[in-house]
Formats: sequence, structure tokens, C-alpha cells
Amino acid sequence: MPAKINHVAIVSQQYSLIACYYQAIFKMKKSDKDRPVRAVTVGDGYVGLNINPRKAGRPAGLDHFGIQVDSVEETFERMKAFPMADYVQRPSTRPFAGISANDPDGNVFDISQAQMKNRDAIYVENSGEQAERRISHVALRTLRPDKMARFYSDVFGLKEQNSRPDDPNHYLSDGKVSLVIIPYKIKNYIGQSILPTGMDHVGFEVESIDAVKKDLEDAVGINPCLQPIPVGGGPEQSARLDLLKRQCPMGDWFLSDPDFTMISVSQRV
Repeated sequence: MPAKINHVAIVSQQYSLIACYYQAIFKMKKSDKDRPVRAVTVGDGYVGLNINPRKAGRPAGLDHFGIQVDSVEETFERMKAFPMADYVQRPSTRPFAGISANDPDGNVFDISQAQMKNRDAIYVENSGEQAERRISHVALRTLRPDKMARFYSDVFGLKEQNSRPDDPNHYLSDGKVSLVIIPYKIKNYIGQSILPTGMDHVGFEVESIDAVKKDLEDAVGINPCLQPIPVGGGPEQSARLDLLKRQCPMGDWFLSDPDFTMISVSQRV
């Protein structure tokens, strides 16, 4: 304690291209022990970004996050205080998903500890020091945000960070990366496509947004397939962007990767 938010996972039917996008735009590093048939994993030195191939019946997009703990057995004991939380053992082929669990609202996440035998690739190569362009947070939408904040605080030791009095979110940090818990209300989606509860977006902190935009322009000029999806065009997308700005007050710029995963970017002060 406290635990460490050590990976974020995306599901994509063009997973190799999406890995190239995060390498080119956010300078994430690819593992030398990559498993290209199963997934492509890149990292910022602290957090791994795992891009998994989409399979039949599995939705694409931001899928889950992972937490590393000192002891999974002690974690399971603390989870007993939250009866709706549960976990299952994962196949040995997963390099850092030894255990998958759900919180009391049904949000899925992975649990592992440093000594697990299936740790491999970027998850053991990360030095612990984040690069200039780094994952700052991962956000989820959930029905009972106060209870979920207690769950992640009590079970994993994530520390609640201060927010504005008018901000309904919870911000739970491991000291470097935050889990942002956003209250879900269906009325938030009036005038746009309705989203269910679940993962919302991934956040990056960068040294310069102008520099990132320049790298993006250069990359798309060379490879148009890396063009991100516009956010904010037309009435429905404008409503989605306005909601994202309200729900992610730390974001200075919002975009979507080429496979529609929403990204919040903030510039380090």
C-alpha cells in the first residue's frame, strides 16, 4: 500500500496501427518482448498501454485499467468488505493480467503483484520514471461514485485528491497516476449518443501541447492512417466535447485516437 496504477488497456481491430499512433504522438516506447499476434504494448516508463486485438463479441475502445499491489491475498481480504466485488484468475498467456476483478458497480480492472510469474514485456521493463509525455489519469463513469471512491481507497490505498467544491468527480492517486471517478447520469447525454457506464477516457500530461500538435501534423503528413478522429464537429459531437470539458477539468485539449478512444491532454505547468 498504496497500490500502483500500472497499465491501461484498449481493444482495437487495428491494434498495430494504434500502437504506432501512441508511439509517434506521445513518444511511448515499445517493448522488445512484444507479442504482435496477441497484442502490442507500449509504455511511458511507469504505465503500460496495452492494445489488444478485437475478437468476436468484444466491443472496441478503452477497456480497463490495471493495479499492481504488494500482496494479492491481502487485497482479496480487503475486498471482502465490499460484497459485490469479485475476481477471477486469468489465462497464463496474459503478460500482466494475472487476476481480473470487478468493483461493486461492475467496473472491470486487473490486479497483479510484482512476483507474479506471468509478468513480462513492458511491465517489467518500465523503470518507474515517467517520460515527458506520460499517462496522467484514466477515467470511468459509474453510478455510485462515492462508494467506488471508498472501494479504491480502502482496498488499494489510492489517495483522494482535492477538487473544487462544484466538481462531483473523485480523483484518486497512486502518487503519479490518478483514477478519475465520474458520476454517471443518463441526462448528461441529452443531444448526443447515449453512453453506458464504463471507461470514459485516458489522460496524458505533456511538456507542450504545441509540440504534440506539431508531431501529430508531421506524422499524419507521412502516414494519413494516423489521422485522429475529430472531436467537436456538428451538434452532437459539440455536445460530447462540452460534456468532456466539464467532466475532465484538467484537460486543455481533447482528441480521439484513430480508433475512437477519447484522449484528454494537459500541459505541464
